[in-house]
Amino acid sequence: MPKPQTHTPIMGYLLWIFGFIGAHRFYYGKPISGTIYFFTLGLFLIGWLVDLFLIPSMNRDADIRFHDGEIDYNLAWVLLTFLGLFGIHRLYMGKWISGVIYLLTGGIFGLGYIYDFWTLNNQISLLNGGVRS
Repeated sequence: MPKPQTHTPIMGYLLWIFGFIGAHRFYYGKPISGTIYFFTLGLFLIGWLVDLFLIPSMNRDADIRFHDGEIDYNLAWVLLTFLGLFGIHRLYMGKWISGVIYLLTGGIFGLGYIYDFWTLNNQISLLNGGVRS
């Protein structure tokens, strides 16, 4: 029986549109290269264009690394990307206390928002009952 998909190529390609700031790399659990892309505009747009062809392999790797479960990765990433400063993604994951704190402090003054870009996949994987690989 094939392992359920945690990440989708469609979401990867949608985030790739914003890939010059590293969005798709963060989505696929590559925070270091995502940060590098953020500060170099996708390695001067060249890496961003190359990633157009790398998304299928990044998607396969993410499906292997992260665990499927009740919390949907795609929805959590959309909530983080567009409403993260308000903690909506944390409320969705059942982290009510930190969600309210994010709501009242603008994602703990933006630092918690950045932290969640680095760690959201692992947070969801743990909540879904998996162990980080």
